[in-house]
Amino acid sequence: MSTALRAAVSVAMLVGFYVLGLLQLAVVGWLLYEIWTHMHGAGAAKLSWLLLAAVGAVLVGLWKAIRAQPGEPEGLLLSSEQAPELWRTVREMAAEAGTRAPDEIRLVPEVNAAVSEDTKALGLIGGTRRLYLGMPLLQTFTIDQLRSVLAHELGHYSGSHTRLSAVAYRGRAAMHETLSRVGRWNVFGWVFKGYGMLYLLVSNAVTRRQEFEADQVSVRVAGVDAAVSAMRELPVVDAAWDFYFGRYVAYGWEHGYAPDDIFGGFGQLYAARTEELARLRDQEPDSETSRWDTHPAIGVRIEAMRALPPAEHAPDRRPAATLLPRLDGAGLALQAAVVDFGPRTVLPWSDFTAASIIAVQQRRADRVFRSAARRLGVPEAGLAEIFELVASGRLGELAAEFFPDADRDEAAASFADPMDDLITLAAVRSGAARWQHSWSAPAQLIDGDGRPVDYAEIAKLAVSPATVGEARQRLAAIGIHVEAARVVEAKATASGADVIGAMANMRVDEQEHDLILLDRGFLFVPAPKSSSEGEKRLHELLSNNDPAVLAQHYRFVPYEEVTAARITKAVPINAELDLHGGATVSIKERWASDQLGKSRDTLEAVLNRINGRTE
Repeated sequence: MSTALRAAVSVAMLVGFYVLGLLQLAVVGWLLYEIWTHMHGAGAAKLSWLLLAAVGAVLVGLWKAIRAQPGEPEGLLLSSEQAPELWRTVREMAAEAGTRAPDEIRLVPEVNAAVSEDTKALGLIGGTRRLYLGMPLLQTFTIDQLRSVLAHELGHYSGSHTRLSAVAYRGRAAMHETLSRVGRWNVFGWVFKGYGMLYLLVSNAVTRRQEFEADQVSVRVAGVDAAVSAMRELPVVDAAWDFYFGRYVAYGWEHGYAPDDIFGGFGQLYAARTEELARLRDQEPDSETSRWDTHPAIGVRIEAMRALPPAEHAPDRRPAATLLPRLDGAGLALQAAVVDFGPRTVLPWSDFTAASIIAVQQRRADRVFRSAARRLGVPEAGLAEIFELVASGRLGELAAEFFPDADRDEAAASFADPMDDLITLAAVRSGAARWQHSWSAPAQLIDGDGRPVDYAEIAKLAVSPATVGEARQRLAAIGIHVEAARVVEAKATASGADVIGAMANMRVDEQEHDLILLDRGFLFVPAPKSSSEGEKRLHELLSNNDPAVLAQHYRFVPYEEVTAARITKAVPINAELDLHGGATVSIKERWASDQLGKSRDTLEAVLNRINGRTE
């Protein structure tokens, strides 16, 4: 089947999706007629209501999708005056690809490039063309590699792949809106879900074929060597991008900090991590493609590229950044256009890294300090109070909470690692040490003279009643004040917590609630008694709210506050939580309770972990 024919079938199936909705509406009308012809009273009214509610959820989704429009173009608009070389290159390559050049080039914060076209009359009338170019590609690719990517995207234009993009958008929107509104017991929804899966199979097959066609243009216009090189480099850049945000940006971002140059930081990391990147390049690309994939596997695409007739092209291994003068300034402009810092404190990278690590250490320390305060019966605690527990021979009581599989003596000895973290926090708070930022390696703890420091030996002394005094003296001798490390959050919060599960219409202390499982505790949100739209309610609740904000308004029970958990019934799951202070919380699943994913299994795993001892 040709790509054009596949695309036509795909569009026909989109039309069929709407026709299916109209047919279901007609069926419901006929059923209502039959019900009221042969039945009367409350029974007829109840059946009618169930039918109308079921088909209503489908029709509301369809109506919203019909009215849906693609959002405003994102990214930083680059004029020909700002990037003359980039525009010249794109126009030349468009001519070679036999297509009209884009009307706009937009810089975007993604390891990707894409094209779009605003069309009318089902793609018969062309409109504004936009080329989206990922900032990371300009920072890491050579001109050869970037030319290959550009040629590929222009190949989508020459193959008319973008003509039906608006139709495809509406089709996917229709399916998403409709399927997200039907519950698992909605028979009308079952029909749509089956049809939706069939559509995705056809649609994805079309897009995979289009990718192969665009690759052919890339090889013809930019050369096979450049095309293969770009294909192999893309997963390397993508992995580096994920590493950068996960290891450098995310921690501080979650704790209320932001770096002053997000995109510039990635460029520096990529230049510094040469050995790790070289190892990634040595890995063979994936060659397995699923029928659900929108793109063929990179290994398959490379094999197809190498089978094409070779085209000679003069290599150009200059950095792609050459095409965009003042790339650093463009990165800052992109940052201003697409990044919302909110209330976060913006810091230079060296200060951002230090503040991020300290915030993470403080949060971990607060968990220990709160437990110590409970043991001592005081409102707040710090490292000084933990030293008191050690001196009085009670560290094992505290340590057993963090090392549940060990007896108290073993737990106290194992507490040397957490103690090392607490001493490090005290050192930083005392000004005796600081964290040094690095792009090529993890941040390093150094003293005032720039020498690396390590407090592991002192930490081992600090967990024994016989040597804790010596540990205190050694710390004082190097300017570390034990009193400097104290609790900041005396009460556990959900700040920075992630959602790991959600279940609707649970009975919590005999009241109706939705249960949100966070990686730090249970969040109970009051819920209506009706369980007909539980899954939809959970999706809306979590997509529109930060879990930390929800925890400020609704009941939040941190795992650290739970002393024991008992599963009293397996199916549906019933459990009881014992809290510090003697209170008990009962949780009961209803047969009609909805869940996101496998949240019931997650809840059971959390309860069993608490039974072994929380965290």
